[in-house]
Formats: sequence, structure tokens, C-alpha cells
Amino acid sequence: MTVRLRAHHLLCMLTYVGRGYTPAFVENYGGVVARLSRRAPIRLVDGPDDICAPIQHIASAHCYNDSVGERDWLARDAVQSLLGAAVDLDREFSLDTAMLTRFREGFSQGQTRAACNGCEWAALCDKVAGAGYPGAALQLQGD
Repeated sequence: MTVRLRAHHLLCMLTYVGRGYTPAFVENYGGVVARLSRRAPIRLVDGPDDICAPIQHIASAHCYNDSVGERDWLARDAVQSLLGAAVDLDREFSLDTAMLTRFREGFSQGQTRAACNGCEWAALCDKVAGAGYPGAALQLQGD
């Protein structure tokens, strides 16, 4: 089953270590990352995605904020630059080891971090990436 991701969550999943806004959010996020680890296809979407699901029913949820849309735009631009190819909304792709390695290297080197400015999780992501991604939940199976 295809995983629907907003562009900035494509970056967030790189450093996800089991923390989040609520227990339901963490449980859902863990499930999404498990699907990605099993190489489920990804479709980038504009707006709330599969990770947002546990909180998107809350009218004041940050997933509806313009700043999050801006974060998506910056993330998509950075990922396109890193890959040297367009990353179109609603077009499916799958992570492979080379792509995940490129994403993590780009993230660690700051090439894709413009989308992280102002994010409350940035310090945690800095710590995880800076240490070489220990405990990161996303681990591709089948390698």
C-alpha cells in the first residue's frame, strides 16, 4: 500500500527515533516508517498525509498552517536539487539503499535543512544525524 507523504516528512523520516506529539501520533508514525522500511511506494502529496492522520482532525493542528506548507515547498526543492531530478506530486517512487544514503548524507551535510528552520524537532534531528543515525527507525529491508 502506497504511503502518502508531504515533502518535509520525507526528510523527517530520516531521523525518526520514536518521538512525537502524542502517543497515537508516535504509534502511527512508527507504522508508517515500518511500511517504508518494507519498501512501500511513496507518493508525495500537498497537505496532510499518512503521518498527520492522528492529529489532522484537530482544527488547530499545525499540519494546516501556511508555515508547514512552506516547509514542504523548501523540502521538495531541496530533495529535487539533491537528486538532480524533479520530484512530482502524486507520482510514486520507492526508496532504495542508494537514495536513502543520499538523503541521509545530504541531511547530515545541511543540503536539505532549509525546511527544518523553526521546527521544534530540529535539535533532536541534529543530534541523530550528527551521530550517524543511531536508533533511526527507517532501515530498509532486503539489503
